[in-house]
Amino acid sequence: MGELKALDGRSVVVTGASSGIGEAIARRMVAEGARVVVGCRSEPSVDGALWVPADVSDPAAVDALVAVAVDVHGGLDVMVANAGVQVEKTVADTTDADFDLVMDVNVRGVFHCCRAAVRYMRDHGGGSIVNIGSVAGDTADHGMAVYNASKGAVHSLTRAVAVDHGRDGVRCNAIRPGWIATEMAEVVFAQADDPASMRADAVAAHPVGRLGAPDDVAALVVWLASDESAFVTGSLFTVDGGLTAQSPIGG
Repeated sequence: MGELKALDGRSVVVTGASSGIGEAIARRMVAEGARVVVGCRSEPSVDGALWVPADVSDPAAVDALVAVAVDVHGGLDVMVANAGVQVEKTVADTTDADFDLVMDVNVRGVFHCCRAAVRYMRDHGGGSIVNIGSVAGDTADHGMAVYNASKGAVHSLTRAVAVDHGRDGVRCNAIRPGWIATEMAEVVFAQADDPASMRADAVAAHPVGRLGAPDDVAALVVWLASDESAFVTGSLFTVDGGLTAQSPIGG
């Protein structure tokens, strides 16, 4: 017999898995023995996962993701609400359309995932929900007003789900990534007057001396999805290489 893996046989849904953090999470889930359904607009390159085209801002699409997991894999044990977008503007420059885009995906999308997961899990023995928030939900990134607000909402919703549905056997936690080397981070660097200099400054600001990798987040998601974290709910976990732990006054 092979070694028992952390998520052997678990039915998992991961949203926003076509690239970056979501793709890394889906890959790690498969490697840990999970049966994975990925919901995203474009087809991901995750071997062993079942892709269902999905727009998380559409509640019917999220309900369909859960239905596929139940039909194909026999249930839903873990929901990872990762899909997100960002708009790099201050509040003064943000249009109504910008606001709607970010809130529809980052807040409504996570809400839809939590609601669909809880409605199934509470009647089937519980489960684990992991929402991907951001350090920007608590310490504002410059020029990303609505993104910051959206991630703050994700953190609050996470706590509410945990408090309301703990006795239903549902755990809900959020991860607060910092600067992770993804396509979204590259967009921010590319908009700088000197992208290379901005990247170097960003790396230097981290006590660990590097940006995060998607796998740094994925490893924590696996733990939160597993029985090893059975007494953990309503918590926010920072994955930022020490960036927000330090004093704003340099050493």
